Amino acid sequence: MPQNKRNYQKELEQILKKEQERKPRLLLHSCCAPCSSYVLEYLSAYFQITVLYYNPNIYPEEEYWKRKDEQKRLTKELTAENPVKFMEASYCPDEFYGAVKGLEQIPEGGERCRACFSLRLKYTARQGAKEKFDYFTTTLTISPLKNAQVINAIGKAAGEEYGIAWLPSDFKKKDGYKRSIELSKEYGLYRQDYCGCVFSKKEREKFLAREKSL
Repeated sequence: MPQNKRNYQKELEQILKKEQERKPRLLLHSCCAPCSSYVLEYLSAYFQITVLYYNPNIYPEEEYWKRKDEQKRLTKELTAENPVKFMEASYCPDEFYGAVKGLEQIPEGGERCRACFSLRLKYTARQGAKEKFDYFTTTLTISPLKNAQVINAIGKAAGEEYGIAWLPSDFKKKDGYKRSIELSKEYGLYRQDYCGCVFSKKEREKFLAREKSL
């Protein structure tokens, strides 16, 4: 992982300036509709975007379908400068459990999360290369709770492995996270209160139980 913090927002802006006339194709991995809202609003002026919903980490299954349906709805309803397409992957939770085997007891934000990021970004890179997209990236960096340095390092490595350009980002910058909350209200989006996996759900439930007991 990089030792010095890079300004990924600045790097993104340099690419946008270079590509502003071409409108390249971007495969955008999205974790959920609220996180994608600002990213789509922002990047649709520069790219032909296809949203890829690949999240085998989501638990329970009904939560997965709820989040997927919200993402699909937003893709259709969002006012974007260029049309946004939607691509859905299969829901295979065993892929997630296999990727994080042995890391089940690691707290949120540690190696288990990194393994989950890697699983999803490698899949996105593979699909992006297969479908001949110009770039791929993820909405994950919009979260204030997720490390953009880690996510960008994983994404760049996945891009190099599969032969597709990684689009650097730190979407929480420039009030991106704040704007995502505003757009979530505007479109009436369902906002979950835990990241997605069974482990994050249990941690959230423990936190709420402690708060209630105080």
